[in-house]
Amino acid sequence: MSDIIKFADAEVGSEAPVLTHMLGRTDLVIYAGASGDFNPMHTDEVVATSVGQPSVFGHGMFSMGILGTALTGWVGIENIKSFGVRFTKQTWPGEVLSTNIKVTSIDQVGNKTIVSLDCSLMNQDGQVKVQGTATAWRS
Repeated sequence: MSDIIKFADAEVGSEAPVLTHMLGRTDLVIYAGASGDFNPMHTDEVVATSVGQPSVFGHGMFSMGILGTALTGWVGIENIKSFGVRFTKQTWPGEVLSTNIKVTSIDQVGNKTIVSLDCSLMNQDGQVKVQGTATAWRS
């Protein structure tokens, strides 16, 4: 996307600005503390590898949070009507994660406009890690 399009001006096919984040091990520890999710698969390399994982891996909700941050940053948190995802692949420390949010439809509902969006989070190799949809009100 070359031009940044404001949500108020978006049309079907418009894309939100991309948010990029390199997942670090420190992110996993900070998120574990903030969320209370201390599953050792996310923070303890010895435990994770002992059960056959190549390394610790990211919390799904942290990945959803990256996508949600990009979404609310574009449409405004007050305009979110719905947001849901499914987790498609694990995230690994060192991956560069990028958001993709695209307008799929714009409909009039009474005196409000509702915008439907496809949302995804992928790594630097194009592997989709989180896939979802959202709807937002627009004035």
